[in-house]
Amino acid sequence: MELTSARDELSPGGPHALTVSQLTRLLRDTIGANPLLSQVLVRGEVSNLHRVPAGHVFFTLKDAAAQIACILFPSDAESLGFDLDEGMDVIASGTVDVFQPRGSVELVVRVATPAGIGAFWAAYQKTRAKLAAEGLFGSERRRPLPSFPRRIGVVTSEVGAVVHDIVTILRRRYPLADVVVAPALVQGPGAPSSLRRALFFVADRVDVVILARGGGSLEDLWCFNDEGVARAVGACRVPVVSAVGHETDVTIVDFIADVRAPTPSAAAELVSPDLLVLQSRVNLAARELVRRIVEILEHKQSRTKAQAGGLSAARLSRAVDTCRTLLEEAAAGLSTAAPREVGRHRRRLEVLGERLELLSPLQTLRRGYAIAEREDGRVVAHVGEVGPGEALSVRLQDGRIHVRVDERKEVS
Repeated sequence: MELTSARDELSPGGPHALTVSQLTRLLRDTIGANPLLSQVLVRGEVSNLHRVPAGHVFFTLKDAAAQIACILFPSDAESLGFDLDEGMDVIASGTVDVFQPRGSVELVVRVATPAGIGAFWAAYQKTRAKLAAEGLFGSERRRPLPSFPRRIGVVTSEVGAVVHDIVTILRRRYPLADVVVAPALVQGPGAPSSLRRALFFVADRVDVVILARGGGSLEDLWCFNDEGVARAVGACRVPVVSAVGHETDVTIVDFIADVRAPTPSAAAELVSPDLLVLQSRVNLAARELVRRIVEILEHKQSRTKAQAGGLSAARLSRAVDTCRTLLEEAAAGLSTAAPREVGRHRRRLEVLGERLELLSPLQTLRRGYAIAEREDGRVVAHVGEVGPGEALSVRLQDGRIHVRVDERKEVS
């Protein structure tokens, strides 16, 4: 597809009437070709604020003498970091454009920050109240710093004294750890998105993160009050130490970070153990370990010597003789007691056998009695158990006879 501009449609020569579309396109091309209008900073008061369901925000920036229409697209509105309000004094960064359907000039705002102490304070309190209501400032969310981090992340400007001081302290105190510096803008309209990207980059590569900046005015530190930056700190996978400004400077990031350090240098000391102190502790522990080992060995050696004295040949011989005597006595006792016990149990068994013999049914049969049984072997105990014609087996002492019942008669 070939693109042409309004200039291409104008023929050289005499007067030529433009269409309205040609005129607005010519204005748009002219403005778009001006590099001064591709990225401008404009300060003014917000008025005629209007939000649509699609997420676009329309408003006007004005001062005492003029005004200009502005638009925030949904993605830029979501990452703004604060809510625009009527009457708020802001500094907006964006591109000047011409809205052709109406032929009007407008500012396409990409980022904005409150301007003026009052507006900053209002935006600060609003963001702080919102995050606090969500429980993001709760102490239960704060994680302890790792005692011996292997990799330490630093999110700050890549130029200036802050990054130099932090790296110098980390190398001096704890050279065993690797330091990963994620450069970011730390002031200005583009700082919030830059800080979020740096935090996202470094979070999966380190064990702890230092988010740092040197001192400055309220406007300079404003990016650390940005809602998006605060949420990025809260969502970071590893603990975050906030070290923004001086000890008296308090930002929203300080409330949501796991630890707040008064200065960037103090943050470096918080996340790194002192190698000299560690060496001293290790040496002390090593000496104590050696002392305990020597003490245990001496105790075991004394016990071994004491036990060795009890293992002399004479003592072992006496112990063997004593055990032999006890065994001989026990054997003699068993040889005497065993036959006596066997005889006693034999006599007891004989008596029991005689008693069983007396109770045996066979003894009853020998005295002339008989036992009547049915064909299935069940004993007949009562007359009523059989009937006439039923076959029975009668057991005597020397055999059996088979009979058939002719009649039965009960004896009372």
